[in-house]
Amino acid sequence: MTEKEKKKFQILAVSIDTHEQSKRFVKDLREKFPAEVDFPLLEDRNHKVIDRFGILNPDGPGWPHPATYVIDKEGVVRWRFVEVNYRNRASNEQILQVLRAVP
Repeated sequence: MTEKEKKKFQILAVSIDTHEQSKRFVKDLREKFPAEVDFPLLEDRNHKVIDRFGILNPDGPGWPHPATYVIDKEGVVRWRFVEVNYRNRASNEQILQVLRAVP
């Protein structure tokens, strides 16, 4: 993604993790990938945001289904990827293709 494209979008991660778990997650990411984690992590312990999007896994231990949303500046969901299998995630290529198509 170019610097110009980065200015057009905002990335936000949402999880049910505690603050300590989020810090560990960022530390693990920094160890695995050389790039800086430059997006905010929302700690949604009471899963209000997760419930609003309807992605809480009712069969799991309170974890949400893996999901990626592209929401435009007007708040319209332009694309979503929700998966029951936690191992399946939207690819960076898929997400970038969708972002580039948003006006």
